[in-house]
Amino acid sequence: MTVPLAVSLVDLLLGLELGPSGGAARNRCSLEGLAWNKSSRKGVLEVTVQELEATALQFASGPLVLEIGRIAVHALTGQVRTTDAGGLSLSAVQAAEAELSGVRLQGPLVIPPQIQKALHALQGAGGAAAAAGAAATPEASVDAWRLGPLGQAEGTIRGRITDAHLLFDADVTVPIKHGQIDFNDATVEHVGPDSRMGVSRLGLYVDAPNGRSYLYQFASAPLAGVEFERRGALLSPWVSERGKLHLQAFAEAMLRQCMGGHGQGLTEQARLLLGRTAISGQVQLGDGLLAVPGAQAHMEGRAKARNAVGMRSDALGQGLTVEMASLSARDAAAKWRGAQLGCETMAARLKLQLLIEGAHMRFVMEIENCKLAGLRLDL
Repeated sequence: MTVPLAVSLVDLLLGLELGPSGGAARNRCSLEGLAWNKSSRKGVLEVTVQELEATALQFASGPLVLEIGRIAVHALTGQVRTTDAGGLSLSAVQAAEAELSGVRLQGPLVIPPQIQKALHALQGAGGAAAAAGAAATPEASVDAWRLGPLGQAEGTIRGRITDAHLLFDADVTVPIKHGQIDFNDATVEHVGPDSRMGVSRLGLYVDAPNGRSYLYQFASAPLAGVEFERRGALLSPWVSERGKLHLQAFAEAMLRQCMGGHGQGLTEQARLLLGRTAISGQVQLGDGLLAVPGAQAHMEGRAKARNAVGMRSDALGQGLTVEMASLSARDAAAKWRGAQLGCETMAARLKLQLLIEGAHMRFVMEIENCKLAGLRLDL
C-alpha cells in the first residue's frame, strides 16, 4: 500500500508527532509548482516544488516540543524511491533557500548526573549557576569538543552579589580579551578593602580581607587552558600574577572531564554567592568551528560584529538568558535518527533561556528572522 508523501515525510524522516501549534490554530501547508519526473535511476522519482509554505506547526518527540510559526522553502527537490512493499520513501531532499519565523523549541535540559547533583545542591543553598558547552562532529567522542569561537572572544561580564556572606555587597567585573580571562584585570569591589580573583592549582579563588576562599575546585591539575598564579620572590607570600584562563582550551577540558565522570564542583561558598548573584554581559565571539553533540557549524562574521552574545540574569539561582541578535554561520551539519542535514549558510536571531526549577533544568530556545541557503537532507 502506498504511503501518502506528507505522512511519509514526518513518519519516516523525522519520527515526530505532528500537531497544531495552538488551541485554535491549525497546521497549514501550501504548494506551488509541484511536478515529478522519472529519474534515470530505476525506481526513483524526482519531485520538485517551486514554493512550499507551512504555518502553525507543532512537532513533539518525547518531552521536546518544536513549534514553527511559519516556514517557506524555495526551489525544493526530492528523490522518492518506490519500496518493495509499494510505498514511497524519500532518500534525499534539497532546497535553494528556506525562511523560518516564530520557531520555539523547549524541553528538559539533559545533563550528566554529576552536574545534576551539583545543581541540586546549589538550588538547596539558594541558587545555581548555569554552564554551557559544545561537542565535536556528530560522530566524535567526548574528547573532541570544539569551541572555536571562544578562542578570540572579547567582552566583559559583570556581576552584582547582594548580601554575600563572604564579600558583603560586591560588584564583580571580569574582562575577556583575545579569548582569555586575565585575573590581574578582574575586580571585586565592595565595602572595605577590595578582593582579588585568581586561579591556582586547587581551583578558582577569591582573596578577601578574611582570607582565601575557593569558588570552584579542580578535580586534577594541571588543567588545559590554565596559567596558574605565580608568587614573587622565593617563599614570598605575595601573589605577583593572578593567573589566566584561555577560554577555548579551558572550556573544552572542563567538558571532557565532566562528561567523563570526573568530579568537579562548586564549593559551598560559591553556592551561597551565586544564589545571590545577578549578571550581565556582552561578548563578541570569534570565527571558528562550534560543535555540539550531533551538530556543528563554522561561525563567521566577526568583522561585521555578528555572533555577539548578550547574557543576563536577575538571579543565577533561577536561570540565565542568552541572546544573539545576529547569528551567522556556514557549513552547518547535523545528524539525527539516521538522517543527515547540511546547510551552506545560515543567519538568524536567537534567544536561549535556561530555567532552573528545583533540582531540574529546562530550556526554551526562540529563533526569528532565520534564513538558510543550500539545504540538503540525506537518509
